[in-house]
Amino acid sequence: MRKILLLALLPLVSGGCVRTVASIVTAPVKVVSKGIDWTTTSQSEADRNYGKKMRKEEEREGKERRKWQEQCRKNPDCPPYDGFRAGRN
Repeated sequence: MRKILLLALLPLVSGGCVRTVASIVTAPVKVVSKGIDWTTTSQSEADRNYGKKMRKEEEREGKERRKWQEQCRKNPDCPPYDGFRAGRN
């Protein structure tokens, strides 16, 4: 009877200890998952990076086209634009 009573009271007495043990046990899993999060790229990050890259390429294309147009105004016998185009490698 005493053993049953002690077992029934054990969770009440060791409430803080159980949480501490659970935190210690789950800590390595949390560390590994955080490391994996840092090393992988999510889809939203990939989309954001691609958008940034395309904006830079479009800006470069715009600058080159404006330069080409300025040269064409000075020399009307210029060939069609054959410079950098965004989105093509």
